[in-house]
Amino acid sequence: MAHAQPHPEPLAVYAHVPWCVRKCPYCDFNSHPLRGPLPAAAYVDALLEDLDADLAWQPSLRARPVASVFLGGGTPSLLPPEAVSRLLEGIAARLPLAPGCEITLEANPGTVDAARLRGLRAAGVNRLSLGAQSFDDALLGRIGRLHTAAETRAAAAAAQAAGLARLNLDLMYALPGQTPAGAEADLRAAIALGPEHISWYQLTLEPNTAFGRSPPPLPDEESVLAMEAQGRALLAAAGFTRYEVSAYARGADARCRHNLACWRFGDYLGLGAGAHGKLTQPDGRIVRTRRARDPRRYLAAAPATRVVRTPVPPRDLPLEFVLGAFRLAEGFTLAEFEARTGLPAAALGPALRRAEAQGLVERTDGGRVRASARGFALLDSLLALFVPERAAEATRARPG
Repeated sequence: MAHAQPHPEPLAVYAHVPWCVRKCPYCDFNSHPLRGPLPAAAYVDALLEDLDADLAWQPSLRARPVASVFLGGGTPSLLPPEAVSRLLEGIAARLPLAPGCEITLEANPGTVDAARLRGLRAAGVNRLSLGAQSFDDALLGRIGRLHTAAETRAAAAAAQAAGLARLNLDLMYALPGQTPAGAEADLRAAIALGPEHISWYQLTLEPNTAFGRSPPPLPDEESVLAMEAQGRALLAAAGFTRYEVSAYARGADARCRHNLACWRFGDYLGLGAGAHGKLTQPDGRIVRTRRARDPRRYLAAAPATRVVRTPVPPRDLPLEFVLGAFRLAEGFTLAEFEARTGLPAAALGPALRRAEAQGLVERTDGGRVRASARGFALLDSLLALFVPERAAEATRARPG
């Protein structure tokens, strides 16, 4: 195997905050209802211990600037601004932050007010991702959300007043009992708030969730297709470009840099309970990292015992690469595949030929390989063509 070379791109840092006020019935992320006071100080200590452990394991990381920091969850907005400030200062003390480093924090609209948002901006957060999900209070109740549409509107306005102009709204469609007209009204309400980015995705029923165990009645396929068609047209008319399966941005600068780094098979550090990471070692080998999931056990464990590091076998690299690359409208070049996996382009050969034969993949005049319109619509079928005999573990970028 010709080893991949260390990425010229900067690092991304993902910090997971595993607590929320209440677990949503559709959520399959590592989130846990908060019982008692939030151990913010102890948890920030643990996040920085994770970073120190990774830097001790791979000292060469210290030379790589950080282009993005993403605080996901759970509900990271439960952290007080002073805890976020200490975390970001701790990261900056250990790694160089690239000029204009994107620092995103996910927030539940019901957990932020004007004062907290001003504090988060002062702490260094420069991009906010609000989990709106819907602007219909009845639908919000059906999917277990605790906030109201009014709280989302107030949070968006307060964020922009606090200087958080880089605003993403997470919005779902195909909710229980939702009609195409209702889905369109939700999108119009989101667009009216003036975000630069919208993550718009279909509700899916994951197995290890309350909805997976007891599915609610969902819209039929014809209604879902109508929602998708009218929603994409509405977003395009409002100036949003679809650059990823479920991500829409008003201009290239509005795209989520953190998620782009992950989808392009870049390197990222995963800090916190249940966090995943991906790193290219100096010799070119690629390693996935995974932290202990349970917050109590995570906090009680010694930093060195919280993490499992697993080299990615060469046979799994084509799938690992295309899991993100085919989500992007831009696709990838064969040269990018070779540089980031260390494999020859021929390693994609049989699967890529099948995908092209089925009309799931197309090649541009500029030599890029990307999912066709049909491939975007049938992404799971496209990716399945690249699954090796032994399935590889995959990781997911955050929605927004």
